Amino acid sequence: MFESLRKKLNIFKESVSATESELDKEGIEAAESEETLSGEATEEVSREPTTPKVINAETVGHASESVEQPQQRVEPSNGRKSASDKSIFERKIKDKDLEESLWDLEIALLESDVAVSVSEEIVETVKKELVGTKRKWRQDVGALVEQALRDGILKVLDVNGLDFDEIIQNTPKPVTIVFTGINGTGKTTTIAKVAYRLKNQGYSVVLAAGDTYRAGAQEQIERHAENLGVKLVKHKQGADPAAVIYDAVQYARAKHKDVVLADTAGRIHTNVNLMNQLKKIERVIDADLVVFVDEALAGNDAVERALQFNTTMAIDGSILTKVDADSKGGTAISIAHATSKPILFLGVGQNYEDMIKFDPQWLMTRLFDEADA
Repeated sequence: MFESLRKKLNIFKESVSATESELDKEGIEAAESEETLSGEATEEVSREPTTPKVINAETVGHASESVEQPQQRVEPSNGRKSASDKSIFERKIKDKDLEESLWDLEIALLESDVAVSVSEEIVETVKKELVGTKRKWRQDVGALVEQALRDGILKVLDVNGLDFDEIIQNTPKPVTIVFTGINGTGKTTTIAKVAYRLKNQGYSVVLAAGDTYRAGAQEQIERHAENLGVKLVKHKQGADPAAVIYDAVQYARAKHKDVVLADTAGRIHTNVNLMNQLKKIERVIDADLVVFVDEALAGNDAVERALQFNTTMAIDGSILTKVDADSKGGTAISIAHATSKPILFLGVGQNYEDMIKFDPQWLMTRLFDEADA
């Protein structure tokens, strides 16, 4: 999972380390050369003849009282440190030293489906953290680079978040959640996974078959409802989706159910009629949460679609599916930053339990902690 991006980030870390190591080597060689020249100059000074001391009568008269002590030769240090002690030398990481590696990093992020604006922000954060940093010669900079990368990625993931479990717990019942997205991304299966998770937490769940257009959509969600043992509210094929969801909410309120999970027809974001249908659902249903579902494999297309859906019906968060098949990882990094809305869950398989709550630190583990990846 995210193997490709992890390798690219590691290449950047190794590149900066190699550059700094080479600069250290050049600095040490220059210091040693300077020290050698300084030593030769000192030796020449020590070879100069000493002017004989003139002793007069008065000096002789006091010879018994004062005995001249031999003087120690003082080496001219000129304030220099010995190049043999490399650990005491420090240097700053300079902008020009990182220029090539930072460009390679930006290209690597773009190749990993990280959006352009997000790539630029990550690179800028890494640059700011590294440039001007003081470090000792031969100090491994790998840890410094990795921390800068972590901070850069965490910064773009730092959006005004919400905790899904807290909302379910604290919102007056029934909690109504509407799911949107395009066809073929696993939206209906994701709804079933959320229902499975909520049921295991002790909540009662009602499903609303709001996808009344796609052939087989109602049959698909009905099978999930039967497997999970939850109530499904549906109308005939082609019915008004807003009416279906409204009836599901009324049923849940009358039967004291906790959560309504409403499916909607998958739609291309350029389909004006279907996008307007979402606006009607928004007017009729005062949803507590609107969740956008797309697949991680879609890359920047998923980011663009999320922005379009967010414009039509403001989303509160996203769920990414098929993350287990995504080696790039850029969508997970980009979509939260692009929409300023958090990633709620990641789908990592086809079974009901194959969904994990998104945590930025979980992503950091996959990207940097090789033993746990």
